Amino acid sequence: MSDSLERTTDCPLLLLGDESSPEEERDDLMGSGEFGWEDGGLPAELQRGMETLRVNRELTDVVLCVQGHDFPCHRAVLAAASQYFRAMFCSGLRESHEKTVEIKGLDSGTMNTLLEYTYTSKAFLTHSNVQKILEAASQFQFMRVVDACAGFLSKSLHLESCIGILNLAESHALPALKTKVQDYITSQFSQVVQQQDFLEMPAESLQSILQRDDLDVKGEESVFEAMMCWVRARKDERSPLLARLLPHVRLPLLEPAYFVEKVESDELIRGCSEAFHLLQEARTYHLCGRELVSERTKPRERHFLSEVFLIIGGCTKDERFISTVTCLDPLRRSRLEVARLPFTEMEDESQNRKWVEFACITFRNEVYISGGKETQHDVWKYNGALDKWIQIEPLTTGRWRHKMAVHRGKVYALGGFDGVKRLSSVEAYDPFHNRWTQVTPLAVGVSSFAAASFDRWIYVIGGGPNGKLATDQVQCWEPGTDCWELRAPVPIETKCTNAVTFKDCIYIVGGAMHAMYCYSPLSDSWSLVTRLGERASCAIAACNNKLFITGGRDNKNQVISTVMCWDVGQGLLTEECVLPLGVSHHGSVTLMKSYTHIHRVPPAGESQ
Repeated sequence: MSDSLERTTDCPLLLLGDESSPEEERDDLMGSGEFGWEDGGLPAELQRGMETLRVNRELTDVVLCVQGHDFPCHRAVLAAASQYFRAMFCSGLRESHEKTVEIKGLDSGTMNTLLEYTYTSKAFLTHSNVQKILEAASQFQFMRVVDACAGFLSKSLHLESCIGILNLAESHALPALKTKVQDYITSQFSQVVQQQDFLEMPAESLQSILQRDDLDVKGEESVFEAMMCWVRARKDERSPLLARLLPHVRLPLLEPAYFVEKVESDELIRGCSEAFHLLQEARTYHLCGRELVSERTKPRERHFLSEVFLIIGGCTKDERFISTVTCLDPLRRSRLEVARLPFTEMEDESQNRKWVEFACITFRNEVYISGGKETQHDVWKYNGALDKWIQIEPLTTGRWRHKMAVHRGKVYALGGFDGVKRLSSVEAYDPFHNRWTQVTPLAVGVSSFAAASFDRWIYVIGGGPNGKLATDQVQCWEPGTDCWELRAPVPIETKCTNAVTFKDCIYIVGGAMHAMYCYSPLSDSWSLVTRLGERASCAIAACNNKLFITGGRDNKNQVISTVMCWDVGQGLLTEECVLPLGVSHHGSVTLMKSYTHIHRVPPAGESQ
């Protein structure tokens, strides 16, 4: 070893990387009498020397006995490489002076691999030994070996082993490996659930995987069945976990018949009191569709359905009316081609209908549009599966600058303007009889207001009343009662606004607010959400668990082409995309669109 060391130190390495000449080095040595250097080869020489001593059983001071096999070692080397052995040999325990130490719960082959690593930095990993080595390395705190085993396992995942590896990552607190396995199970979920090992998945991991948008399932029915199969595998032990798992199954997306036959009638579900509000949410969604928005109404990426939002009609900067409907899929970041507005495909543009200042809403996954300056009595609905507009019974009172709201199986047309005065009249549409009927009128007739429904109530927010430019009043009505009541006023008198219900709040944008405000019906209070700048006559829609603000006009009356996205969970405002044309006075609604009935077109940026 000494000869080797002499060869290594012939050319010492300067600590500071000095590139001076030999003459300058000699002058420096002569002047200072000091010289710092580092031998880069010494660590390897020491390691080889220690391994030689171990193999030759020279200077060893302890014998590790594993399954009847003796492994002579050096306490100093083991203590330097492992916190476990440092505690054993340096803390006054009896092992610190015993000649032989018996190691239990470990096979001799695994011990040999760890010792070879300790003395040589090398370990030979295979599919057959990696799990044992990981467990032993974790026990003896050879953390670099643990990381190496985790990396090996993460690159060798397959259907039969993934659950076992997940359990290993869980029991040994290996977050990177756990994440990698969860990603694999998510991408292969439909096949993993067919493996017997699926029933051994940890509850926490199953909960995390059920939340994923990218879960490999064609329909939510298979998610429900997999979860219930896992619960029933150990029914007594796992039934209490239903309250944690069921919220991550998107019950509103189940086929209604399946929901009634398989979910509502299930014995375990009926015995889970926490499931009641989830069942009620699904029932409401099946009845009223987009009236209800939650994290469970968002389709997963691999469903044939996609949650999209439509930008309907409106006008451009030169007051040209837009006859097309823009359909945006934010999850897949694409635009989808859909049918134009009714009667807008004439060769002579002067004969086209001009859809402006109409109202729009989604009801039972169909888009309803009503009224408008040139279409005062018209009501149409768009069927996404057919990609077609269908005319239905007209309004009894012609109106524009009004709004619609959906409430428990009916569509309501509220207020507006008839060319002479602001309207207080409200009419309800019964889809079963295809008929509009007059119901309780507003307390104050308004136009250009915002409207939304929440729980039992319909809210009419702000707008322009007769004799006044704008109001801060909020009118509230529970259908079936005799009068509208006032609630906490908007912070700013405003009109030309739009609102959407999202979770437990109503969000409002547009007008002269230059911001997004949030109203809590439960506390009857308003709060500022975020500043938006000038965006009068913009629209808002809730889609994929986020809010999208589209178009509008700035303080120079220029139309805006950007689509902004507000992430409620993160409190973050970002620009989602830029529309081919700026637009204002338009409608925006959310719809479930089937990928078996749509034709994808590239976003504007791609086409260029």
